[in-house]
Amino acid sequence: MGKPTGFMEFERRAMHGRPPLERIRDWNEGHPPLNVVTLTEQAARCMDCGVPFCHTGILVSGMASGCPINNLIPEWNDLVYRGQWREASLRLHRTNNFPEFTGRVCPAPCEGSCTLAINDDAVAIKTIEQEIADRAWENGWIVPQTPLTRTGKSVAVIGSGPAGLAAAGQLNQAGHLVTVFERQDRVGGLLVYGIPNMKLDKGVVARRVQLMADEGVRFVTGVTVGSDLPAEQLLAEFDAVVLATGATVARDLAVPGRELGGIHLAMNFLRGNTRWLLDGGPEAQAPIDAAGKQVVVVGGGDTGTDCVGTAIRQGAKGVRQLEIMPRPPETRAADNPWPEWPKVYKLDYGQEEAAALWGDDPRRYSTTTLRFIGRNERVTGMEIANIEWARSTEGRFEIREVPGTAEVVPADVVLLALGFTGPEPALPKAFGCELDQRGTVRTGEDKMTSVPGVFAAGDCSRGQSLVVWAIREGRTAAQSVDRYLRHGETVLPA
Repeated sequence: MGKPTGFMEFERRAMHGRPPLERIRDWNEGHPPLNVVTLTEQAARCMDCGVPFCHTGILVSGMASGCPINNLIPEWNDLVYRGQWREASLRLHRTNNFPEFTGRVCPAPCEGSCTLAINDDAVAIKTIEQEIADRAWENGWIVPQTPLTRTGKSVAVIGSGPAGLAAAGQLNQAGHLVTVFERQDRVGGLLVYGIPNMKLDKGVVARRVQLMADEGVRFVTGVTVGSDLPAEQLLAEFDAVVLATGATVARDLAVPGRELGGIHLAMNFLRGNTRWLLDGGPEAQAPIDAAGKQVVVVGGGDTGTDCVGTAIRQGAKGVRQLEIMPRPPETRAADNPWPEWPKVYKLDYGQEEAAALWGDDPRRYSTTTLRFIGRNERVTGMEIANIEWARSTEGRFEIREVPGTAEVVPADVVLLALGFTGPEPALPKAFGCELDQRGTVRTGEDKMTSVPGVFAAGDCSRGQSLVVWAIREGRTAAQSVDRYLRHGETVLPA
């Protein structure tokens, strides 16, 4: 590294956000860029650790440790420190198809396994990554890279989320003719309709999609493969198929009163709000409107946080968030050592905004929902209770309700953010693909399904996961498809 003592001289300064009470008044991204001096200092904190764990991309205790797409983090940190921003962009794009996405929405497992994080604040890797990508776009360094030759082979990619786009981009660069099919009216999948605009501006997605189109990728929207377009037709017209439909079957909450109006799956709420932002006029109203209402979000994670932030911007009267898990500790617990993902308490952007409005973190931990209460067929409240986690006689953790803790909380709108179980089964069944015991598409290590020439990548085969894992899987699938089409050879990296 250019400054081996930088980590001792400079404190961590991650990308700063606009004040919460300012940013909730619009739907714009909340993080203005840092200046060059600050970014240089932050890059200098990368400590020449000798054996970097930040780009390992392995699973430790079932969670990502290090970058799943193996970003060469120390190398582009050093280039930023030296002011070689264009070279940093080239190095970043060697492993990451979409750094402008991951720099905004990835939870940064790289920082959790940063060597400096053993006893200090981690290097601000995510901040630097986004700045490299944004500066590359602003300076015109990212331009269409059209393949010099074409193989004459064709590939259909079904789904245009991060896995599908990564697979399409890689296969196109290998010279194959790639067509991406998306059932929504816009390309981007989860990136467009699953992540709110204040976290990922949709112009950022459209810009990358246009670049890919200029490079030769063909996009077809508004088509549902399996019904509008038979699977047999794709198998006949294309040399290979990649399923990248995501895990879109949401977990529900089967308790009394679930049939009441005003109770919605989180993704329906987020998708409708984004569609309203993109298509609605000034007088239009969001399909699920939280304005002036008491909102309860059931579930945590990124989706729960996005629901909190969206409800606040719609003008909710109040927001409460219920989590079944205990409140995380302020620092790593003894059973959560480095380089595992740090399971520690933090305020994400939505909770920070709620606290600024109403004085406290809206989350209530170790809580379960007993039933929904309503009037005139609409929800008006929820009966909830505290729980404790205890080991059963078989040694498994189980939930036990704490006696005497049941209470009713008001709720005009309930948003269920309980995660996703897997892909909608109709499409893989249309291709004849086997599903595993979890309901996800069964694949081998090469990402090929039980049907020769049909591959699967991302959440539809992995299960609900991170954007970086989706990109990794899309790249892996693309390499396997390329090898399949070239009879054992490939020109693509993993």
